[in-house]
Amino acid sequence: MNLVKLSNKLLVTASVALWLVAIGAGLGIIWNYQNSPGAEGTPPTEWPTSSQLQPVVGRPTLVMFAHPKCPCSRASIGELERLVSKCQGRVAVYVLFLRPQGFAEGWERTDLWESAARIPDVTAISDPGGVEAKRFNSETSGMSVLYDAARHLIFAGGITASRGHAGDNEGLRAVVDLLSGEVNSEPRSTVYGCPLFNERAASKPGGEVCSK
Repeated sequence: MNLVKLSNKLLVTASVALWLVAIGAGLGIIWNYQNSPGAEGTPPTEWPTSSQLQPVVGRPTLVMFAHPKCPCSRASIGELERLVSKCQGRVAVYVLFLRPQGFAEGWERTDLWESAARIPDVTAISDPGGVEAKRFNSETSGMSVLYDAARHLIFAGGITASRGHAGDNEGLRAVVDLLSGEVNSEPRSTVYGCPLFNERAASKPGGEVCSK
């Protein structure tokens, strides 16, 4: 009887230990994913002359590139709303939503599009084939570039602290500082988001491009 009880106790202990290990491994995977940066690309130092976008005269212009099916980018749009609220009237903003080649018009008009379009001073625009994203060398959803009134690049990067994480972060602070006339912040920050050009994933049911 004692041996049976001991055996059961050992089995329960081993099961609990394995369960804790599994939880730890799962949390580690999630943490690594959330803190895994995307490709930043190298935006042109001057507003590309080939771009069909026109920067607003007399004001800095910020362009964010987004994949409409990237759940990580909900945080980027949320932080963009905070940015615009802090810098009312000081910046014009475009959010370009990728529509992969061969996808029907309107595919890009998701809830993410609607969230961006509701922000004052923000214009949501379709980017068929990612033509504009390629002109600005953007590779990751959430990548933002800020050009001054003279069309010079003054900031490039993300405005979230990690994937899908809203809250205070270096990128957002840098843009707000620059628009306030301060130059103490770094002109680049890490961008967290899904690849813009992931048509294979986008064609799956649901279309989300994140892969955990």
